[in-house]
Amino acid sequence: MKIMNWVKLGLSIALTQIAGGIGAIATTSKITTWYQGVVKPSFNPPNWIFGPVWTILFLLMGIAFYLVWNSENKGKTRAMKIFGAQLGLNVLWSFLFFGWEKPGIALIEIVALWVAIYLTIKAFLKVSKTAGRLLIPYLLWVSFASILNGAIYWLNK
Repeated sequence: MKIMNWVKLGLSIALTQIAGGIGAIATTSKITTWYQGVVKPSFNPPNWIFGPVWTILFLLMGIAFYLVWNSENKGKTRAMKIFGAQLGLNVLWSFLFFGWEKPGIALIEIVALWVAIYLTIKAFLKVSKTAGRLLIPYLLWVSFASILNGAIYWLNK
């Protein structure tokens, strides 16, 4: 087993938290304006829950990315590229749904995000079982977010 590389771990977590912060730029101002006026389904969680959940998920993503990056497995480069693509799609969703107030387009994009997360998990599992497993809560949350996005789109057509 490789020795813990604290610099890589810090950079990995910083990368994912920065991505989350960029997404939050599109989201934060819309929570009390546009999103407040949107018709939401009965299963919509309270607004306060999204920040802590996403912070934890981005932390888990950062740790998973570190485990892959720090690995000597030959598949790590491919896995890291897929991870980068899904991270970009994650940020894009925030801009589509909140920033540009386009839940219909965001619904199409979140399906692509879900597929990218699934592919990331598959690639990560080949490099590090732990890394792949750390992304399962993220896939579950995005599954829920997809349903929520779809319901909001449907209720506000």
